[in-house]
Amino acid sequence: MAVQKSKVSRSRRGMRRSHDSLGTATISTDAETGERHLRHNMTPDGFYKGRQIVRNNED
Repeated sequence: MAVQKSKVSRSRRGMRRSHDSLGTATISTDAETGERHLRHNMTPDGFYKGRQIVRNNED
């Protein structure tokens, strides 16, 4: 079982838990419609990877 050698202060522990390393969200362009969307998400019109997966009721 691992045992720490000395206590880690709240300040030092908090330094490791920073989310500063997170970058901006990557945006992709759909091949079929040319719409911009977040990666691994469908476009507002319901397209994902060039295929329509959700139909709008407005049609």
